[in-house]
Parts: sequence; structure tokens; C-alpha cells
Amino acid sequence: MRAITYTEPGGPEVLQLTDQPLPEPGPGEVRVALAVSGVNPTDWKRRSTADPGDAPQTPNQDGAGTVDAVGEGVDPARVGERVWVWEAAWERRLGTAAEHTVVRAEQAVPLGDHPFELGAALGIPFMTAHRCLTVAEHLPRRLEPGSLTGRTVLVQGGAGAVGNAAIQLARWAGAVVVTTVSSPEKAALARAAGAQHVVDYTREDVAARVREIAPDGVQAVVEVSIRANAEVDTKVVAQHASIAIYADDGGPEFSAPTRAFMALNTRFQFVLVYTAPAEAKAQAVADITSALAAGAIRVGEDAGLPLHTYPLAETAAAHRAVQDAAVGKVLVDVTA
Repeated sequence: MRAITYTEPGGPEVLQLTDQPLPEPGPGEVRVALAVSGVNPTDWKRRSTADPGDAPQTPNQDGAGTVDAVGEGVDPARVGERVWVWEAAWERRLGTAAEHTVVRAEQAVPLGDHPFELGAALGIPFMTAHRCLTVAEHLPRRLEPGSLTGRTVLVQGGAGAVGNAAIQLARWAGAVVVTTVSSPEKAALARAAGAQHVVDYTREDVAARVREIAPDGVQAVVEVSIRANAEVDTKVVAQHASIAIYADDGGPEFSAPTRAFMALNTRFQFVLVYTAPAEAKAQAVADITSALAAGAIRVGEDAGLPLHTYPLAETAAAHRAVQDAAVGKVLVDVTA
């Protein structure tokens, strides 16, 4: 089969199109013939820094395709099932930038008739967003219509992939969503995703504007850049609010006013899907599946998430696009 592999860490140029043996599923596993692979920031960061050791590594965690073989203990009826895949390359050699991958059966989630492009965009972004919206003691443990009714959520960076996912999931669950962006173009994308209130942080006083919208403060912050936004977050959170930090955009360290957050009993929560509790991942998959069935999750420019698609042989260019902060979702057409 054709697969993108690398044998040493480095820039996008280390990714090579190679011929690899067709993998066979083991007990409890399925093999997926992939149609589309999704590229996330953690994919290029891992490629840049993690030594794959003595065997080639295929990148990319997310994807979508069709189950074409199952291992012992898996219902043979799953063969032919259209699925979306998550965490394919986490502690495994074979990610989704290949014609086939093998994952545990629960990591190949029924997609139904939804497009493969949508399936490949779910995975890490939507599971991250779900964790950010459910992780705190005063937030629901699951998302469903009405579970966030009466709450206001601030999504910092609403034009990004996780920001877009957080907007869509929070709106489906009934929240009032406020989001920040850096341009009119990104504002249009955030509104297309469903945000009711969009604040351009390059032109407006974010804290003042958020307080106009939510005088009592916001109950949850989905935070992409805590170093840049800690001061604003201090001014906009309600008592017992959570600030879920899923990225280190702007720098790896931050400072915060201890007394201000103490007085509010604010919860800081760092989020990385890969090491999240298994039960949290299972709940995310279940809730994303429900939202998908309800038609609450979309991709494309009219959903605030423009798609940028590259053929398999140009996976290096796809990684470079994500590394250069492409606005929207970067995909790889495995069949091209």
C-alpha cells in the first residue's frame, strides 16, 4: 500500500511517499481503507520533535474511510462500514496518511452517510472541544441539547479548528457563545459556525464587550492562548468558571493574578486529548456521534471551516500549511 512515512524528526521534507506492507488487524482491531486523512497541529509538532526509532512512522491521527477487515473478537458485519478514525498514530506506527490503517475497533466510529471529509475533520478537534466544555465540576459531563442552556461560553480564537468545533458543540448544547477573532474574514467564519457574538480583539476591548454580553461573566472559556489572554480571562469569568487550556499559542508559559482567580474559585484545566481519561474520550465519541446524527456538525466555508485538500503525495505540503496556520481544516485525499 502507499503510505507517507518518516524515519527521523524534522521539517515537512522528512515525509516521503513509500510502499509499505498491508497491515492485518489483530484481536479487537479493524483495518480501515482510508479515503481522507485530517492534519492537526499535533501531527506536525510530533513529526518535528519525536524520533520514530528503528521503524518508519506514518503521521496523522484523524481520518475517515471504510472498514475492510476485522480481527478476532470483532463483528464481521463491520466490514463495509463507513467510519471516522481518531488517534490512529498515538503510540502506534501507522497513522492515517496511508491507504490503510489499523486501530482498535472503538477508534473506528460509524459515520453513516456523512461525507468522508466531515469524518476526517472530527477526531482531535471535536474531542478536544468536547473535553473543554465538559471538564469542570459546574459543567455537564455530557453534551446534548439543553445541557449548556443558561450558560455563556467564551471561545478564544473562534476561526480555528478547535474553536469552530467548540462553537458548534456549545450551540448544539444550548449555550450562548461569544468568540474572539483577529479579522473581519475570521469574524464571518465564526458567525457561520454559529457564534451569536463575535469580538475582534484587534479593534475592540474584549473584556468590556464580553461583560456587555454577559454581565455576570462567562461560565467556561475555551482557551487557545492563555499567555496572551490571561488578563482578559480574569475580567470576564464568573464565579466557579473554568478556563480550559488546549494549546500554547503565544508561548509555553503564562502568569496569572492569583488573588483574582482565588476570589472567583476559578478552575484552570489543561487539556490534551491523547492523555485524557478513557471515560472522557468515550463520552466525547458518543456525544459527537449524537450531534452528527442531529445534523449539528458541519464542515466547509458555510460552516466556518474552509477545507484545504492535498493529494497523498503532497502530505508534506499539507503539514506545512497547518504549520503556517492555514485558516480552516487541512485534509489529505488518500485516494488521489
